[in-house]
Order: sequence, then C-alpha cells, then structure tokens
Amino acid sequence: MKVESLLFWIGAVFYAIVTTVYYLMSHELAGSVALTLTGVMALIIAGYLQVTGTRVGSRPEDRLDAEIDEADPDYGFFSPHSWWPLPLGFFAASIFLGLIFARWILVLGVVGLLFSLVGFVFEYYRGDHADAT
Repeated sequence: MKVESLLFWIGAVFYAIVTTVYYLMSHELAGSVALTLTGVMALIIAGYLQVTGTRVGSRPEDRLDAEIDEADPDYGFFSPHSWWPLPLGFFAASIFLGLIFARWILVLGVVGLLFSLVGFVFEYYRGDHADAT
C-alpha cells in the first residue's frame, strides 16, 4: 500500500499549498476552509493507508519483480445481471422528492426502498441461481 499512501500524501501537500495560495490571493474564508478540509481528508486517508500498509506487509502489487500468479485470485462474487439497483435508485429518488413535495411520496419511497433492499441483499439465496457463488 505504499503507492496508495504516497498518492494521498502528495494530495495532502498539494491541498496545503493550494489553500495557502488561495487564501493569500483572495482572503476568502469559505473556500479556504473547504480546501483545508479537503487536505485534512487526504491526510486522514494517507495516514490510514500508511498504518495499514505497515501492518499488512509487502504485497505483490508493491514489488517490481512480482509475478501475476502471486496475486490473490479470489476477489469475490459480483452479480453479472441484477435488476435490483434500478428500483433502489427509483425509490431513493422518490424519497428525496417526498422530502420536497409530499409526505405520502416519502412513505411510499421508504416502503419501496426497504422492499428493494431486501430483494437486492437476498437475490442469490433462493431460486436456480442460488448456487452461482
């Protein structure tokens, strides 16, 4: 994880420089705070990746002499085709519309979102495709 942490360290330093230049040229506080917080977020991620990288040790991705076969072949199971993200997005959008326009749309969206979420989570627990994992 050396490369990942290095990228975020560079990002944190970049945002520190940009924040300083931005504040000195504009004296505007809101943008300076936003840039500072962006740098702090990059710093947090860089620190986490640095600590995790020292605990995990060297991975094949970190070495220049590594072979392709050394990487972990199992990255998990990803659904090749699923219709559940479509109703999830529709009902999430209807929840936000319900917050703006009417409470009955909000209630309908929450019920539909819960139904879609259960369907999405338990999609491969029953039926012919349950043994696809």
